[in-house]
Amino acid sequence: MQVLIEIAQTQMLSRYKQTLIATLGVTFGIGMFIVMVSFMTGVNVLLEETMLAATPHIRIYNDIQVQKTTLVHQAQPEALHVVHHIKPKKERKNLKNGLAMADFIATQSQVLGVSPQVATQVFYNFGTIQLVGSVVGVDIFKEDALFDLKSKMQQGSIERLLTAHDAILMGAGLANKLNLQAGDKVTISTPDGTLKTLQVVGIFKYGIGAIDDMRSYANLNTVQKLLKEDSRYITDIHIKLKDYYQARQLAESFQKQFAYKVEDWETANASILVSFTLRNIITYAVSITLLVVAGFGIYNILNMTIYEKMREIAILKATGFSGLDVMKIFMIQAFVIGFLGAVGGLLIGFLLSLWVSTIPFDSGGFLAVDTFPVNFDPNYYLIGIVFGLLTTLLAGYFPSRKAAQIDPVDILRG
Repeated sequence: MQVLIEIAQTQMLSRYKQTLIATLGVTFGIGMFIVMVSFMTGVNVLLEETMLAATPHIRIYNDIQVQKTTLVHQAQPEALHVVHHIKPKKERKNLKNGLAMADFIATQSQVLGVSPQVATQVFYNFGTIQLVGSVVGVDIFKEDALFDLKSKMQQGSIERLLTAHDAILMGAGLANKLNLQAGDKVTISTPDGTLKTLQVVGIFKYGIGAIDDMRSYANLNTVQKLLKEDSRYITDIHIKLKDYYQARQLAESFQKQFAYKVEDWETANASILVSFTLRNIITYAVSITLLVVAGFGIYNILNMTIYEKMREIAILKATGFSGLDVMKIFMIQAFVIGFLGAVGGLLIGFLLSLWVSTIPFDSGGFLAVDTFPVNFDPNYYLIGIVFGLLTTLLAGYFPSRKAAQIDPVDILRG
């Protein structure tokens, strides 16, 4: 085996330019694979984490249905006809026994946390400015357990919501539009015309414009009084799971138990998840194509090397080397090219990914990110080196098998 390695080394060094080009082909293919897959999956991970940072894994709410049938068009003599008013009737949005439902759900082994809520749309009034938004009444510590609200506070604290009278925590985008700071007061009005002045005791930022520009948090009893409801009035139940991939299965179970709408995060964000899947397919397709192209380059180089070394191969076989020995010589060359190229590609891919992760990125306030997101998952580096080696070994196998089948007599005769 030592002799075969030395022969392979001699052949590679005698054509070092071809060897270098083949190695660089693998290096470029794997390097680009690492950069592309790290960046694209980094974007997906960021969007998914940002989405779940403010989204419950399961949401239970009263889905108000608007009556569509208004008039009887074809009357039947012996049938009972129900005629509805053209305008929809007023229905309460609360969950009956909502607090008891939340307590029951919290006892389930798969559940990490439960937050019963009262949500309502309001108008924020500050001088001549009036903005549409929402106020969510919560148990602030249960909400913090679900969404880590403490880490998102820019001013004030969540504890102030409990100690201050008629207080709210306001989204950073909304506070900026109203020119408010922690300690200022704002007047809000409900759709039925109720006015209430609240003190801003804290400002939070999720990094999602749709939330930061619209939402405020208040205590449950504050929003219940604002809506002129009692302490049992609950409109939503938000649930976080230990494993959020169990959300769909558990949502179906809750749907059978409760007579309300139960929505899991995958269903609520189906269009976003489809874009994630398509982006991953494109990423892997392009990345694998780069590796395959690099493999064809190695195949061409090794194929040319075999034709150039026909006489040397014939001499080797004439002096006692078997076809398998000749095949091993070229497979050794393919392995060395693949290994060196793969290691170089991983190093270059990592350095380029590291550089990309430092490039400033302005999301316009939509996402809480300062630089381009990059996913340094070790599995991608393992895939890169395995796929790179397999590609080069396959590229070396076919020309080496051809070399093993050469008849030395025919070659030496010219």
